[in-house]
Amino acid sequence: MTDLQTLDKTYIANTYARFPVEVVSGHGSILTDRDGKDYIDMGSGIGVTAFGIGDAAWTEAVTAQLGLVQHTSNLYYTEPCVALAKLLCEKTGMKKVFFGNSGAEANECAIKAARKYAAEHKGPEYSTILTLWNSFHGRTLTTLAATGQEHYHELYQPLTPGFVHAEGNDLADVAAKLREHKCAGVLLECIQGEGGVRVMDKAFVQGVAKLCAEQDVLLMIDEVQTGNGRTGALYSYMNYGVTPDIVSTAKGLGGGLPLGAALLGEKVADVFTPGDHGSTFGGNPVCCAGAVSVLRRIDDALLAQVREKSDYIFKELTGAEGVESVSGMGLMVGIKPAKHTAAEVVQKCMAQGVLCLTAKDRVRLLPALNIPMDLVQKAVAVIKAACAE
Repeated sequence: MTDLQTLDKTYIANTYARFPVEVVSGHGSILTDRDGKDYIDMGSGIGVTAFGIGDAAWTEAVTAQLGLVQHTSNLYYTEPCVALAKLLCEKTGMKKVFFGNSGAEANECAIKAARKYAAEHKGPEYSTILTLWNSFHGRTLTTLAATGQEHYHELYQPLTPGFVHAEGNDLADVAAKLREHKCAGVLLECIQGEGGVRVMDKAFVQGVAKLCAEQDVLLMIDEVQTGNGRTGALYSYMNYGVTPDIVSTAKGLGGGLPLGAALLGEKVADVFTPGDHGSTFGGNPVCCAGAVSVLRRIDDALLAQVREKSDYIFKELTGAEGVESVSGMGLMVGIKPAKHTAAEVVQKCMAQGVLCLTAKDRVRLLPALNIPMDLVQKAVAVIKAACAE
């Protein structure tokens, strides 16, 4: 054990099972450890570093803002905050944005908006939020309650009340739960990332959207992991032909700095008034300046490249020796090994200089959106070999 690892165990809360890799530097989709070993980064900080490490445009935008003002609080106006909100609304058709620091905070804002809207339009008893089993929406007590995985709940009872779960890809179950409960909103991921890269069917998502519209229940799409170009569209719901009332996002939006956003559609654009909600660091000008740089570069050409790389990964791994199945969309990929556990495959890949993630029983890939194709090819070859051994 190195000195750094010993200090980590001594002083940092024991909440992470870290891999024995000390990252000291990197460039693009290559990370370098303390011994000088290079790794192809197929995780991008769990979908955060959208344009890789040392991204020049992002660094320039962040550094320029640092030289002006690093923080002012939301009592005053700052240009990067407004510029980012405008860009998000223009690219999605949503009407207003609330900025926080994380995906969990973005989901908290979505839930609060839905409950306030329902209380004002249908009555305070309409407060239940319907989510899906196998979902993941955050680690605060409220977003844990929203998360449809019981093992996350066990140690933290009592959780925030007012949540009910339905089966994903089961429209009848969603319809039944909406009949049984007085719901303010439905919160779902089009692709359940932490739940094992499980893709929702298009007919299911469209059916949920139709039920929500008919019953004036707000449709909320969690784009924390799936958003900002990850699935080959700017946001995953755009692949499904639906229009949410609220979109939550984070991770890749900030490009490496903490930033979350709740995008509010027509129904809830003005649901909040001064004092209803807030965040000390939300809309921080440095974080927003970096995010503007990221968002402006997620264009049609980049998204086409994301889809091209995705097609290659799916083609190479589907049916490969030792691979049971491949799931996902865009550069959000889940690989179920047939011979080994996902953790074992990740360890094998790490030894060969490729860093992957896991999600349930799958090896999970979330590389930078602009990862060069030659690195994709090298990484896939290593993953194939690890699965086949």
